[in-house]
Amino acid sequence: MRYGYWLPVFGGWLRNVDDEGMAASWDYVRRLAKRSEEIGYDLTLIAELLLNDIKGIAAPSLDAWSTAAALAAVTERLELMVAVRPSFHPPAILAKQAANIDRISNGRLALNVVSAWWKDEARRFGAAFDEHDDRYGRTTEWLDVVNGAWTEPSFSYRGRFYQHDDIVLEPKPISRLGRHRPVIYAGGESEAAKTMIARQCDAYVMHGDPPERIAPKIADMRERRARASEELGIDLPPMQFGVAAYAIVRDARHEIEGELERITNVSEGSPGYGNYRDWIANTKLEQQVTLQDYSVSNRGLRAGLVGTPEQVAERTAQFAEAGVDLLLLQCSPQLEEMERFAEEVISAGV
Repeated sequence: MRYGYWLPVFGGWLRNVDDEGMAASWDYVRRLAKRSEEIGYDLTLIAELLLNDIKGIAAPSLDAWSTAAALAAVTERLELMVAVRPSFHPPAILAKQAANIDRISNGRLALNVVSAWWKDEARRFGAAFDEHDDRYGRTTEWLDVVNGAWTEPSFSYRGRFYQHDDIVLEPKPISRLGRHRPVIYAGGESEAAKTMIARQCDAYVMHGDPPERIAPKIADMRERRARASEELGIDLPPMQFGVAAYAIVRDARHEIEGELERITNVSEGSPGYGNYRDWIANTKLEQQVTLQDYSVSNRGLRAGLVGTPEQVAERTAQFAEAGVDLLLLQCSPQLEEMERFAEEVISAGV
């Protein structure tokens, strides 16, 4: 099992707590990233939103790509999974920027491709906003262009959304045994999303759910991957699988229950509630999402990494048995809780 975490670019994860003790600042995320390498974490996911989805749109949030470039220069081992919305970034230009960051990091960059859901954000920043299935049509072409620019000496493309003549991109991302380009992660629960991911991506990341719900999703994506290989006439490598999870590790039941109460008493008047309604309206999810689920984002509590160290370690083992390779953790306050998780769960050797 690999352990990753969401970089707190929004200043926290709780929609009902104003100050979580982790400011949306370069100083905080730099200290967090450097310390995470020392205590056993493998990866950080750097979310990309230009507005603050958690604390309200007037609150500060860090830019994903400039933050990733800075972290590439001050970390040594951490994989930097940077979220990118195709409708916000011309693909050939993003391919160039990403290749440069990959070189700075000595081959530690990865992409988390996200088909944008926040209509109001797109309006405010002048970005394109496609209806649901059109987003995946755009993303399919976007990935074609990025991959072509990364791998071909000269690349041209004619599609519905993108047209390019003779892209030349040097230097290219670092290529070595087992890695010819940055790893491409993506998530999504619609038919359009899963079809695209099985054909074009390397890893599938899922919202939080218990292992018994995750296992059939992994089986389905493995079948889709096999069909994609047959249809494309190429031997696609096996997919990796990640799950989002909110972690609470405590020794006593009353401590666990108190922490759950603290983080989930979100009201309809909270700063991010309108964004929640926008997200529900513009996504196609397999399950109804409750306001409690929304309190920590990405259904993180449904993963069940809540309990004593022994219970959380056992749950982690169950995810591994289900086929999960990567757990993407959120917690609050991030650094202190990650220290606790590393000492009491990761050190258990799951």
